[in-house]
Amino acid sequence: MRVKARPAASLTAIKEIREDGTVKIDIAAPPIRGRANQELIKFLAKIFNLDKENVIIISGAAERTKLIKLVK
Repeated sequence: MRVKARPAASLTAIKEIREDGTVKIDIAAPPIRGRANQELIKFLAKIFNLDKENVIIISGAAERTKLIKLVK
């Protein structure tokens, strides 16, 4: 899945699903030392009822647009 993350938001939440399928998510963590990525992984694991180890950032760990793999 393709995610467009907006770190340092007031609340972690899905904001919109764009026409190209990209999911825009606000992240309630700063983009410092991987905190925003950790919060994103935790959020997606909860939404999809997965273990955090099953949510993998394939590319874009240091960027706002990320490619995420969800493993059942």
